[in-house]
Parts: sequence; C-alpha cells; structure tokens
Amino acid sequence: MRVMIAEDSALLREGLVRLLADEGHVVTAAVGNADALLAAVAADPPDIVVMDVRMPPTHTDEGLRAALQVRERHPGTAVLVLSQYVEGRYATELLSGSSEGVGYLLKDRVMQVEEFLDALERVGAGGTVFDPEVVRRLLSRKDPLHRLTPRERDVLGLMAQGCTNAAIAQRLYVSQSAVEKHTNAIFDKLGLTGTTGYSRRVLAVLRHLSAPDG
Repeated sequence: MRVMIAEDSALLREGLVRLLADEGHVVTAAVGNADALLAAVAADPPDIVVMDVRMPPTHTDEGLRAALQVRERHPGTAVLVLSQYVEGRYATELLSGSSEGVGYLLKDRVMQVEEFLDALERVGAGGTVFDPEVVRRLLSRKDPLHRLTPRERDVLGLMAQGCTNAAIAQRLYVSQSAVEKHTNAIFDKLGLTGTTGYSRRVLAVLRHLSAPDG
C-alpha cells in the first residue's frame, strides 16, 4: 500500500517508515504536522494515512481535525489514528462517519507489531478497527440502551457482528420486515432517527459495544 505518516515524534516517525518499508509498503511522505500532511495528501493522495492526534502548533487536536478533512476531501484515502489520547469531539465525528477505511488505536495498547500491521491492512482495505478502550471512553456517558426490548437487543447484538437484516432474520427465525421494524425502533430509542451524514447502523453498534455487558 501507499502510506503517509503524520507524527511529530521524529523517532517514532522514522521507526514507522522503516517498519512499513520492511513490510513492502511504500511510504510516500512522513511529516511532523497536520498542515504538511494535508498538503501532501492533496498533491498525491495515498491509500492510507497513519496519524497522531496531538501535533504542532498547539498539540491538542490538530491531527483529528486533519483526519476529518482527509476523509471529506479524499474519501478514497483510509485513515488510521495511532495516538496516546482520545479526543472526544472530533474522534466521535471520525468514528461516526463512514464506516469504511477508518481506525483508531491507542499506542500504549498495541502490544505487538503484527497487531498494528494487521490493523493497517484491514483499514487500508476498507475495514474498520476501533480499540475497545477508545469506544468505551467516547461513549461512557449514560446511554438509553436500557430502553431496548430483549428482541431489539438481540437484533443490535447481531448488527454488531456484521449481520445484514436478511442474516439477522434467518438467525432469529423472524421475517426480514420484522427485523426492519426492530432496527427502526432501535434507531428511535437511541436517538438516531433523522441523523444525517452518518451511518445510523455504525452509531448504534458503537453504543452497543460501549455498554458494560456489550
């Protein structure tokens, strides 16, 4: 894959460049700030961007804001956030948008190189990789999951496993129209009815995964 790296730590940045090159990936740019990344992506969009959250000049959320711009301006470019921090507002926007080609890992929780490389390949291929701790922190506030009926919880659980409505209907021995009614009820109870610009299915699954027994 063609990869760009945005990381203000020179040591980590160069380490990632060498690691990815050794694995056969082509690193087209490795920069230390968000502005340089956006300019590089605009000039030559890569397959995937690996980026930190906090970068110069303020070291707050420049990376995530840049990630959102990359997703908006270059939808064919995947984004894998690799950071020590979970920044609430922009991280929620990133994870709640298109479910294709996006990931968020915490540096301290990536225990093996193979784990990072696997996440890179999955996100680059259009998949999603969310560290469970990221999801927990973002959605730890009180959630209306208790309003769901047992059947609606069953449907939501199967949605979280990636099942389509047809597959859910087959698993639960109900009609597909019944599944659609349950799904709409889930969206309504979770406050997702009328949500635009985001995948309601992904939002619902994220809330399910954030629950203590999810």
